[in-house]
Amino acid sequence: MAFTYFFRDMHTLQLIEQQVIPQVKNRRYLNIWDAGCATGAEPYSIAMLFRENMSEFLFRNVRICATDIDEHFGAVIRNGMYREEEVKRLPAGLLGKYFAPAEAPDHYQIAEPIRNAVSFQKHDLTSLQPIRDDFCLIVCKNVLLHIRGEQVVEIVRMFRGALAKGGFLAVEQTQILPPEASCWFRRVTPNGQVFQRV
Repeated sequence: MAFTYFFRDMHTLQLIEQQVIPQVKNRRYLNIWDAGCATGAEPYSIAMLFRENMSEFLFRNVRICATDIDEHFGAVIRNGMYREEEVKRLPAGLLGKYFAPAEAPDHYQIAEPIRNAVSFQKHDLTSLQPIRDDFCLIVCKNVLLHIRGEQVVEIVRMFRGALAKGGFLAVEQTQILPPEASCWFRRVTPNGQVFQRV
C-alpha cells in the first residue's frame, strides 16, 4: 500500500471547501461516502474540513462512511491513531486543534468529535451495490484508476444512484469519467475533478 497522509490532495479538498460545503452544509443530514479510504487519512481530512466550515451544532449532522475492500483498515480508523509523518502536512493550527499526543511514541490521536463522525465498513466497489443512498458527497480516489472498461461505467452509475439530488462526486485528478457519465454529472469547475449530479 502506498504511503498516505492527511490533506494529501489539497487541491480537491479546497474545491470541496469552495464548491460543495456551502451548498450542502445546511442540510438536515450530511451523508458522505469515502470509497477506498485506506487507513482513514482521507475521510478524517474531510471531517476536519467540514468542521472548519460549519458550526459545532451543524457538524453533528455529518456522517462519513469510509469503506475499503481491506477490512484491516477498520481497526486503524476506529482507533484514530496515526504516526507523526502522516500528520505533519496538516494545515496550520489543525494538529493542535484536532489531535493529541498518543501514548505510543511519535503518534497522535484524533479528537473524539472528529473520530465519531467517521465509521468504517468493508465494501467491494465491484459488487455494484452502494452501502446506502442519499449521499451529499461521494469521494473515490485512487481506486477507479485500477479498474478498466465497462466496470468503471457501472461503478460511476452506482455512485450517481447513491447520490441525493444535486449531490457531488469527487475523483482522482488524473481520473477521467467515462463518456457515458456526461449526462449524469456536470463538472463544477474546469480545474478539478468534482462533479454534481444532474
